[in-house]
Amino acid sequence: MDWHAIFFAFGLTLFAGLATGVGSAIAFFARTTNTKFLSVSLGFSAGVMIYVSMIEIFFKAKISLVSVLGDQAGYWATVASFFGGVLLIAIIDRMVPEMENPHELKRIEDAEHPTDEFRKKKLLRMGLFSALAIGIHNFPEGLATFTAALKEPALGIAIAVAIAIHNIPEGIAVSVPVYYATGNKRKAFRLSFLSGLAEPIGAIIGFLILMPFLNDVVFGILFAAVAGIMIFISIDELLPAAREYGQAHLSIYGVIAGMVVMAVSLLLFA
Repeated sequence: MDWHAIFFAFGLTLFAGLATGVGSAIAFFARTTNTKFLSVSLGFSAGVMIYVSMIEIFFKAKISLVSVLGDQAGYWATVASFFGGVLLIAIIDRMVPEMENPHELKRIEDAEHPTDEFRKKKLLRMGLFSALAIGIHNFPEGLATFTAALKEPALGIAIAVAIAIHNIPEGIAVSVPVYYATGNKRKAFRLSFLSGLAEPIGAIIGFLILMPFLNDVVFGILFAAVAGIMIFISIDELLPAAREYGQAHLSIYGVIAGMVVMAVSLLLFA
């Protein structure tokens, strides 16, 4: 057991999860949301995830499964695992009520002046449910980052950075309503911070449960499922949010830039 690789993978997962705290800091110090920056950043994150999932992770999963199960059975297992990952994250997404979903856009300036006690309570409830929802969403993302980093450190770094970028608006989604409902920056930051911890917790639980069984088949299934999870996150969450936060063209430029950076980095570390 390579403990250095395990600690490295866990460290990447922790880094990605705690990016929600960056979102909190932005919410506290910015008076308005920099929509153009968020649009490009979210598009970049989506581009990284889509490229690495379809060009790298899916085919590594296929190679791993085909080597053990044979061509036809291995390919079927890869496809089934990919769509299994899509189904898993889709079910998790459906568990979150739409009005409380952390991926519903929230801008700093929208919550700045709650006018009455009812609205303050509604904002607080929104923040609390967003924190819970983000924790649920981050759980499989933590497992995805950890698994990728364990199998392929360069891939793990790319995925961790992409997920960290997409966690920044989630931090805003938690801290903005809580802060403007309570006036308490510490409470808002603490909730945002804790919601991000679901990412490394997902990695720990995945490690404890799956580590004794890790082999080429399990890695292949996990890798294909990770690809499915990241494609769903990109299409269902990142791309719509990127387009709504800013001009549509900016989000697409971000997507292309993410793909280019990912492609070049894979070539450099090949």
